[in-house]
Parts: sequence; structure tokens; C-alpha cells
Amino acid sequence: MIQAPDLPGWAALIVALLVLSGAVVTLVGSLGLLRLRTFYERVHAPTLGSTLGMALIVAASIVCFSVLRGRLSVHEIVIALFLTSTAPVAFMLLARSALYRDRAGGRLSLPWDKEDEGGEVSGKD
Repeated sequence: MIQAPDLPGWAALIVALLVLSGAVVTLVGSLGLLRLRTFYERVHAPTLGSTLGMALIVAASIVCFSVLRGRLSVHEIVIALFLTSTAPVAFMLLARSALYRDRAGGRLSLPWDKEDEGGEVSGKD
């Protein structure tokens, strides 16, 4: 059986804090999905939560494997770039399809069709 090297205490503490904070940020983003009312509001919270949570967890992975290997481990950055580019794009496409559906259905509940405080309708062409 191959024995894995132990992670020093200071590095284990940093990795634990980064993973825990990443998990909490992701959880807060997921709770925002449940708490917000409209679809257009719900799109924003999970995107921010998943992106920032992923960044913290990837940072923990970089610290962990850099300390264990004794050299800088940066291949996790490829994972971060992929997730950072796909999560917001996917939510943007969902928002655009919902906007198309609302326009085609004649719904007037679009975010910019509501009256502002002055009584004027904003965003009309």
C-alpha cells in the first residue's frame, strides 16, 4: 500500500478554512434561489454563489496539492476557467429564453416594464 504524505497543520487549517468558506458561499447562493421571488431575480444568486464558492474551493485545492508535491500546482486553474465561463453563460441563456417566452406570451411582468417612482414607464422604445 502506498503511503500518502501528511499535510502540515498550517496548510490543513488554510485548506479547511477555504473549503468551508467556499461551501458556505455556495450554500448562500443556493438559498438565494429559494428566497427570491421571480425567475429574473433567481438567476443572479446561484451564479454568484457557485462562481465564488468554486474559486475558494479551487484555491484550497491549489494550496493542498502545492504543499503535498512541493511545487506550485496550477492545473486546477483550468477547472476554474471552465466553471467560471460555463455557469454564468448557462444562466444568461436561461434568462434570455425566459425573456423570449415572456415576450411571446404577452406577459407584462418584465423587469423594466414596471412603473418607476415618478409614474413614468421606463425602458419603452
